[in-house]
Amino acid sequence: MLFPTITFAIFLTIVLLVHTVLLKKPTLWKICMLLASYIFYSWWDWRFLTLIWASTLVDFWSGNRIENTTSNRQKRFYLLLSVSTNLGMLAYFKYAGFFVDSFVDVMGTLGFDLSVEPLRIILPVGISFYTFQTMSYTIDIYREKHGPYERFLDFACYAAFFPQLVAGPIVRSQHFLEQIQKPVSSNPHRFRLGLTLIIYGLAKKLIIADNVALHANAIFADGVPLDNIGLVWWGALCFGIQIYCDFSAYTDIALGSGHLIGIELPENFKTPYAARSPQDFWRRWHISLSTWLRDYLYIPLG
Repeated sequence: MLFPTITFAIFLTIVLLVHTVLLKKPTLWKICMLLASYIFYSWWDWRFLTLIWASTLVDFWSGNRIENTTSNRQKRFYLLLSVSTNLGMLAYFKYAGFFVDSFVDVMGTLGFDLSVEPLRIILPVGISFYTFQTMSYTIDIYREKHGPYERFLDFACYAAFFPQLVAGPIVRSQHFLEQIQKPVSSNPHRFRLGLTLIIYGLAKKLIIADNVALHANAIFADGVPLDNIGLVWWGALCFGIQIYCDFSAYTDIALGSGHLIGIELPENFKTPYAARSPQDFWRRWHISLSTWLRDYLYIPLG
């Protein structure tokens, strides 16, 4: 299900009605939010729900095993199980086809004609976000930053929370848990903020991104000569505006939807084109991903 559609508007309205009725019944609220998240994701292709379920089950179980065993060797085994499960799914769906095609091309240049059928793997929407998100949960438990979730329902809601499921931001497990441990609250200020963010995101997507995309797509279409430097620069400018407004619009709608439900999601874009250096740019662009890479990849490697 895509954000800027009538279908999502109807879906979100129904979710808000259920949310309002169940505000003082935390367990029922979580069950309904989990079902809503699964409906939201399965609207595109219900078969890929199995990937979210696999991530949820493996990481919840691995986190508990890491916490409850005293053997460092077993802790590393369960951490490796979590990481390999998530990265394995990500690698297969995102890169298997690319590597097979590249191997066939390389062998072709060496004189070996391999007749291999294309894999035609469909990329599941949002797979990078929920695999990174649940994987960070087990890594943090292994590092003893926090303990595991006590209730599987809470963790399942964290793994599949629909506003940030397909386009981020990547949410840390403790940030989410702190908000659902007590009954979720809602107030007029938060509702207005959420509605404003959604309208702002829709305007960026439908008015700005979709219109400048017409220019970028026409300039960089296959077969179009790129001999006019001024036109190429104009296309590059349009593409830069398009990719920012497209991506940040989805984030705005995600943050706004979260506020309407009573969950605050982390900021993901902070005027990146106002950055004064490449380093400053990456502090402002897709903040949740850049900080995730810093905390779980760059610093450990360093």
